[in-house]
Amino acid sequence: MLHISGGFNGTRVGATAGGRSPMQNENPDVEPVPRIRISYWCGSGHETITVFAQLPQMQIPAFWDCRRCGKRASRTQALAGAGGAESPYKSHLDYVKERRTAAEGEELLSGALAKLRAANPAGE
Repeated sequence: MLHISGGFNGTRVGATAGGRSPMQNENPDVEPVPRIRISYWCGSGHETITVFAQLPQMQIPAFWDCRRCGKRASRTQALAGAGGAESPYKSHLDYVKERRTAAEGEELLSGALAKLRAANPAGE
């Protein structure tokens, strides 16, 4: 019999079954780890806010990928333009073009079309 709740939907790492929220601690004497919110800005001006455990500043990354456009984002708005130009977002097609030349792509396409036409000679 299937359970209505749908298995793992919305569960967190370390969550246990039961009525309590997985964010609530079983032991009231244990304090949660302090967290900080860090803002990153990409070359397009998008802000990405990321939550980290409270670490020394030297352990927090200086750059982060923008969640909206994929460009490299920095922790200061003044450096955002320089950081955003270094690593632009690449689409699937960009990665394919890095692996194959246009001539190789045309050869693969013509081979695939020949197979399709041979499988369906009537053109239906």
